[in-house]
Amino acid sequence: MTAQQRLDEVPVPVATDAGMLVLWDPRRFEAVVDYDTWEDELLEDEDIVRHIQAGALVPLNVGGDGAFGVLVRSGTAAAPAGLTERETAHQLVASQPYLFVSRGRALVGGIEDVSGDAPDGVIEHPVPDGRYAVVVHLIDWQDEVGSQDEAGRPVPGALPDFVVLINPARPGRETFRTEVNTFEAPNG
Repeated sequence: MTAQQRLDEVPVPVATDAGMLVLWDPRRFEAVVDYDTWEDELLEDEDIVRHIQAGALVPLNVGGDGAFGVLVRSGTAAAPAGLTERETAHQLVASQPYLFVSRGRALVGGIEDVSGDAPDGVIEHPVPDGRYAVVVHLIDWQDEVGSQDEAGRPVPGALPDFVVLINPARPGRETFRTEVNTFEAPNG
C-alpha cells in the first residue's frame, strides 16, 4: 500500500559538513552545549552506536558532505506512514528499522548540529512520546524526468534524497538496526 503525499509535505534541504545527517531526540542531548560536550558524546563511531542503541539517534548516512533534500513523515498504528507511488518508483534502498524513543519531537540535521536546541537549518518534526521504528529510504530523485533544472538542481516538486518514515514500533519488537552506516553495502 502506498501513501498519499499531503499538500503541505515539502522536502527540506539539510546540510552536513561532517559526513552524516541524523535524526535525534533533542531532550537526550541537552548536555551538549559546545564542541567539547559534543565531542564527548558523538566523536567516535562507538559513541554514535551507543546513542543509536538507546533510541536517541538515527543516522541518515551515505558517507558524504553536502546538502540533501529530506522529507519526514510519521504515522500511527492505525494509519502507518509509507512511501508514495512516486517515491516507491524511484527508491534506491531502504534501511532496516532503527529504534527511536521520542520525548515529543525529532530534529534532523547534520551530526555536527546535535544538541538540545534546534539550530537554524534543521528540520523539527513533532513525534508523540513513545517507541518508534524509523526506516530511512534513499530516493534517486534525479532519475525522474523533469526533476532538474539546466544546472542540475532540483526543481520545485522534485523528490527528496531521503524519505524518513516514523511509525510506532510493533509491540514485542526488540530487534532494531544499530549500525552507523544506514544502508547495507551491496554485495560485490
